[in-house]
Parts: sequence; C-alpha cells; structure tokens
Amino acid sequence: MTIPRVSTHDVPRVRRSRAAIRTLDLFAGAGGLTTGLRTASKRFRPVTAVEWDVAAAGTYALNHGGALVEGALSSDIVYAGGIADWLELGEVPSVDLVVGGPPCQGFSTLGKRDVDDARNLMWHEYAKTVNKAEPKYFVLENVPAFLKSPQYEVFLSELEPGGLLEDYSFEARVLNSADYGAAQARKRVVVMGHHKDVIAPGFPEMTHAEHRTVGDALSGVPAEVTATGLAGEVVTFAGRELRGPYSSRELHVGRNYEQISRDRFPHIKYGGNRFNLPDHLKSPCWLKHTSGSGDVMGRLRWEKPSVTIRTEFFKPEKGRYLHPEEHRVITHYEAALIQGFPSDYQWLGSWADIARQIGNAVPIALGAAIGRRLKNALDSTNEAPSEADAPAPVLQ
Repeated sequence: MTIPRVSTHDVPRVRRSRAAIRTLDLFAGAGGLTTGLRTASKRFRPVTAVEWDVAAAGTYALNHGGALVEGALSSDIVYAGGIADWLELGEVPSVDLVVGGPPCQGFSTLGKRDVDDARNLMWHEYAKTVNKAEPKYFVLENVPAFLKSPQYEVFLSELEPGGLLEDYSFEARVLNSADYGAAQARKRVVVMGHHKDVIAPGFPEMTHAEHRTVGDALSGVPAEVTATGLAGEVVTFAGRELRGPYSSRELHVGRNYEQISRDRFPHIKYGGNRFNLPDHLKSPCWLKHTSGSGDVMGRLRWEKPSVTIRTEFFKPEKGRYLHPEEHRVITHYEAALIQGFPSDYQWLGSWADIARQIGNAVPIALGAAIGRRLKNALDSTNEAPSEADAPAPVLQ
C-alpha cells in the first residue's frame, strides 16, 4: 500500500500562547525526545511517560519531574513497564500530543531483519494508545527501514475506516539530525500525524546547511581521561537498585581496554580505521574481508559530524567511535554531548545501561525542531477545515 504525496501548505503565523501542551511519551527511554520538545518550549509538559527499561525510566524521572528523597526516586508520571501492561490499567490520559519511537532493532539494516520480532509489533500498541488518548498530533520516530517493513504497511491500513487511526492522517519523511543542529549524521524516519480536524503540521525546515561538527560538540572537553569506571551511590526506583545518579559531566571516564585494543589504537591514523592496522593486529575476519565498512575501529574527525551514536559506542570494534586524537573511544560524556544532552543531565544505571540510553535517544536538536513545528501548529489561530470539507489535495 502506498500513499500519494500531497502538497502541504506552511503552517500560518500564529500568536503566542501560554497554555501547556500535554504530552504522552511512549517508549520514552531516557527522555531525549521530551528534552528536545522542552528545548523548543517549556510549554511541552509530559503527563505520562512509559518505558520498560527500569534504568532508562529512572533517568527520565530524574530529569522530568521525579522526586529523589533519601535515595528513593519516585515519579507521578513515569510508568516503568511495558505499554501492553500499562494499557491494561485503563489510565490513558487525554493529551495534545503523543510521541514515541518503538524499538527499531528489528528493522535495522545492520543485522538480519526479523519480521516477526515482537519489538516490531509494538507499533500496534502505539496506534492503540493514539486511539485512546485522542491527541491532536502524534509523532513516531524510527529507522528508515521502517518505511519498507510489513509493519509500516499494516500501520497505513489503520488509517482506513474502522482502523485504530481512522480519524487521523500522517506523512512520513526521512530526516537527518545534522540538518537541524545535531553534531552527528543520524537519519531517522519521522511520522508526523494529525487529527483530521486540525491543520497538518508539516515538517521542520532545515536549519543547518553547514553542519555542526565533533569539534563543536566537544569544545572545551578535556581530551585526557585518567579515571576509569563509575562509582557512586545507589538509588531505589520501581523496586530496583540503580547506580547513580551521575551528571553527564561525571561520565567523562574511561574503561580498561584489552591489550589488543591498546596495541591497535596507535596505528589508527586521524580519520582512519581498521585498514590502517598491520596484519598481526587484525582479527581473522578482517584479514578475510579487505573491503567493506570503513567505520570499524575508526577515528572521528574534528571537522565533521559524528556517525550515528549507537548503543555500544564504547566498544572500539563497533564503529567509528575512536576519539579524533586520543588512544581511546569517546566517553559516555562525549557521546551524550554529541547527542545534545546538557552537561548537567542526570543518569541512572550501569555503564552499559547508560550507553544504551544515550544511543537509543532522539538527538535533542531534532526533537527541538519537531517541537517548534508542532508548537506553531498547535498555536495556529486559523481554523483548519476538516479533511471531509477541505478541497481535494493536489497530487504530485
């Protein structure tokens, strides 16, 4: 099933409003998308956030309205559990906006795709929530492969009469976060949905034809890292004990590398990769494959945006995550800055937990661009006709 392209008029100029924009954040993670929205306007106010990963849910709570008292973290808005379980509680709030990014690993082009992956079916829970919350707008973020997946075709079918989204329309477009001020080239499909009774929001216009760079993001960050590992207190949240909290700045620590990694680092030149290594330092599979990805064991460049920050950026063989000059991978702090998180953002969890939270987040700059577009649409004083009464769209 395909949807023809329809020309979208720009959202009219609007008068300022102070009314809160009630949001519901699904698959909320550490709060990257909510942080981006609130960077655009503090009027975006999360009323519920649902996240199954307890450490990520705790991070969200720490930064968005939670209360930490004597080592115990509580939150009136964060549900630490699965969306299916949350929906069974029957407590879906009425909101202006639903946002979320269902887990994308099942769509990923990096590994074997599994059309039956349970994570790929979570779109249905997202659609069910939109149906129950009846927002004016919804935003869904995922990897570009989602647009070619069987699940996307089924998602489109929900727009038809009798479907969960029959009262909505949406457009989907692949956006590059670097075009909106993120210091990384990260392409994601963004679905902008709207109720048929309100104006379509359209998509944010590019703001950064000249992309921000790794050098811009890491300006002022000490290059040398001497401390290793994470120490600190323990916080209780949702029945779990979690390490932390740590500010982003406190995550500027290294790790203990295996000897083979320490031997490899000096051979990787500026902007280089595994192809710079002498044969005796290459893994058996690298010796067999003399072509292929140039990002493996690669160094970032100061003058270019980062590659996409993924969940295992702290492992040197997982991509182009070596510091431009130092013989190490980027720290969690540096990865968080590349994603756009503030230096004082608070994190909970283990080393791997926090890396996963950083890598799974929507870059703050992209979230902010989406937020500005949605705020203008919500503030529009022009009464948009329903699609039933509107003139026929011009197909392109």
